Amino acid sequence: MPQPLPPLRRIVTAIDESGQSYIAESGPSLATLELPGSPYRNANLWRTQAAPSPIEAPDTITQHKGVLPPTSGTVLRAIDFPPMAASREEQAALTAKVFAELYPDADHHADSTRSASMHTTDTIDYAIVLAGEIWAIMDRDEMLMKAGDILIQRGTAHGWENRSTEMARVAFVLIDATRGGGVMPDRTTACIEG
Repeated sequence: MPQPLPPLRRIVTAIDESGQSYIAESGPSLATLELPGSPYRNANLWRTQAAPSPIEAPDTITQHKGVLPPTSGTVLRAIDFPPMAASREEQAALTAKVFAELYPDADHHADSTRSASMHTTDTIDYAIVLAGEIWAIMDRDEMLMKAGDILIQRGTAHGWENRSTEMARVAFVLIDATRGGGVMPDRTTACIEG
């Protein structure tokens, strides 16, 4: 089993009564979820419950459940992905446990032939690789992402696979979104005028 990554440090700012900014908090996430027997770790870091969000809104991250952000809100989390299990069956069992225990509100595609982790959410997600490397799996293709890469995931079926021998850490910003029912343009051939 690979060495777990060090815990994240969450740093939160605020504004005092005289209008001066300051560091209000610095420490580990108050809402870290771990899968027993695995280095898989999900650190929920912050959430908003409206758009626009009041700047002075209190910290409610310890009340957050599941994968989805609040209606009209956002959630920021970082997930540590261990290398995949030795067999597809073991990986499928581990992934099923993750979704059952940590993300029961995600539309998990357990029968997918692409990846055991395939799922869909009604969100726009910014996925930022902080450490290691991970494969972003789509219905038709996949892409290796390395530290510094950023994926904008727009409500598509997707999965994540760490095919390396080291841990990977990905930060995710999930933004509540709605589906319009239309087909998204293919930006590889579409011309953007501006």
